Amino acid sequence: MDFLSGNSELLAYELKWGGEFSFIAGVDEAGRGCCAGPVCAAAVIFTDRSRIPAGVNDSKQLTHKQRMELREAILAEPSALTGVAMVDQDEIDRTDILRATWLAMRNAILALPHAADFALVDGNPVKGLPVPSESIVKGDAKSASIAAASILAKTSRDLFMLEAAKQYPQYQFEVHKGYCTKLHTDLIRQYGPCPLHRKTFEPVRSILNPPESVQGEVDF
Repeated sequence: MDFLSGNSELLAYELKWGGEFSFIAGVDEAGRGCCAGPVCAAAVIFTDRSRIPAGVNDSKQLTHKQRMELREAILAEPSALTGVAMVDQDEIDRTDILRATWLAMRNAILALPHAADFALVDGNPVKGLPVPSESIVKGDAKSASIAAASILAKTSRDLFMLEAAKQYPQYQFEVHKGYCTKLHTDLIRQYGPCPLHRKTFEPVRSILNPPESVQGEVDF
C-alpha cells in the first residue's frame, strides 16, 4: 500500500489546524440530489497522517472500482477512525434536505470511535455540529480527510442502494442509485413511488400529486 506524501497539498488544512487540535475529522455527504433513499454522511480522522492511502481524492473524480478499493484501504487502516450516518427519506420529507444533511453530518461525527475536537467540512457552513469546524468549498478536492469521508459516504450509500435494489427490483436502484435519471423517472411513472422515494422531491411529488385536468370542453 502506498501512502500520501507528507507534503501533499491535500494536507494543508490538516496542518493548518494540527497545532491546535489533535483529532481533526474530515466530513462529507452523498445523496443530497437523489429522489430516493437516504442522505449519507461520513467522518474520517487520520491519527497518523503518514498513513493516508495514496489516491484519496474527491469521490466524484474516481471510478467505482477506485472508490471501492480506497474504501477498503481506509477501513483497513488502523490510524483511520471512521463514522457513518444516514438520514432516511421520511426525515428528509419531514424537514428538508439541508437540515437532514446537517443531521447526518452531526451524527457521523458522533459515530466516530474517538471524539473529534475539530471538523473540516465540505461545502458551506453547517449548523449543529458538536465541534468547531471550518467549511471548505470543494473541500473534497482540497483536504485528504474530507476526500476520504467523501469516498466513505458515497460507497456506503451505494451499498445501501444495492441492497434496496433486491427489495425493489423494478426500480433498478443498482443502476442509478436513486438519482433522478430518465430511467429512474420512467420507472417511477410506470410503477409509482415506493417507500424509499422522497415524496417532496421532483418528479415524485408531481407523480403523487398530478395537476388537476381541465374539466369540460372549451368552445372556440
